[in-house]
Amino acid sequence: MALSSTPPPGPARVDGRRLRSVRTRQLVIEAYLALLRENPAIPTAAQVAERAGYSVRSIFERFPDLHALRIAATDYAFTLANNQSAATGFEGNRQTRIKLHVEMRAQICAQWLPLWRALNANQGESQELEMRIRVIRGAVVNRIEHFYRPELSTLKEPERRHTVLAIEFLIDFESWARMQEFFGLSIEEGCTVWSRAIDRLLPPTPSDS
Repeated sequence: MALSSTPPPGPARVDGRRLRSVRTRQLVIEAYLALLRENPAIPTAAQVAERAGYSVRSIFERFPDLHALRIAATDYAFTLANNQSAATGFEGNRQTRIKLHVEMRAQICAQWLPLWRALNANQGESQELEMRIRVIRGAVVNRIEHFYRPELSTLKEPERRHTVLAIEFLIDFESWARMQEFFGLSIEEGCTVWSRAIDRLLPPTPSDS
């Protein structure tokens, strides 16, 4: 009897179910983030389910509770933001680097401000959230140090550290929000404010940079 070359259907069905489950999980995360952008209140399971197009049961089959969903959404957002930042080079003259840095940071703030506010509002409830906030702030500091390495290399401690922290304070999420929401600045105007302030905070660029 000739053997069939068709693979057994079992593993394929299992893989298909797994892929669908991963896809469902991703859509739930995206629905959670979309709801946060529309309303600063933490979404309920029913709201997330309706936006994602699944049942509430489907959500809790993939996340043990809404806190786990919040953590997963934070990790997903951080990965996306980190990839956005990684695509930006650190080369160029002083004004080119400032422009690239500010535009990248403005894009991230505009996109992820609602999630950042939700994280800070709830960080007291979870060490996991506190840890992620620290990681995010650390990534911002590392990026500042890379973008302005030539200028910062001319400073001694603690002045170097203070300059980095001053820039980090300046380009905080809420700084961007105040410019947009309270003072009514456009994106271009906000970037100009940040660029000029960073230029003033930095020491002179070494002549060989």
